Amino acid sequence: MPRELSAYHRQISSGNRAVILDAATDLFLEFGYDRTSLARVAERAGVSKATLFKQFPTKAELFEATALAAGDTPASEFAEPTPEDFHAGLVHLGSAYAELLSRPRIVDLMRAVIAESARFPELRQRTFDFGTLPVLSALRRYFQTANAHGSASVDDLDVAAAQFLGMIATVVFWPYLVHGTWSLTDEEKRRTVDEAARTIVARYGAAAPSRGDQV
Repeated sequence: MPRELSAYHRQISSGNRAVILDAATDLFLEFGYDRTSLARVAERAGVSKATLFKQFPTKAELFEATALAAGDTPASEFAEPTPEDFHAGLVHLGSAYAELLSRPRIVDLMRAVIAESARFPELRQRTFDFGTLPVLSALRRYFQTANAHGSASVDDLDVAAAQFLGMIATVVFWPYLVHGTWSLTDEEKRRTVDEAARTIVARYGAAAPSRGDQV
């Protein structure tokens, strides 16, 4: 049975992982997958090859971890708002999501995932929504709370969450991924989130007609 690591060694391991991922991100974006070796990553990170291999035995695993880490946002950043004002709560969570999509390197790493998708089809599948899982979880909890409170009537939590995030990403993220020169002002991002929230409220808010009442 493996001996459990002490708190000190867990901290060291976590710190090594962070610096390795930072170094790998820089190198994958600078040189691409083929020209980035594990030895070069270890050198850039300032760790031994043995330390790197212990965490990431193959370059494929390191590349996957690098892509996934780009959108690894603590769920605490999507703190659940109170359900009394359904629209305000959606704006709060939608703004956090828009901020995530606007972070440096997100677009570049997504392009790297697409470029390597033929080599790693599982990577493409796992990272298609990279960065959205924490906010998806927060949205599902918020919809459940709003349903219980009576401020919303969301019958399919996953569909509603995908609709809301999709409206934001369609304006904030995907055009920039394709065109590169696409940019939005902070006000335009706020308006995008607000319009998405209003659409969800119109469909699922307490005053909205239920699906059975719609003609």
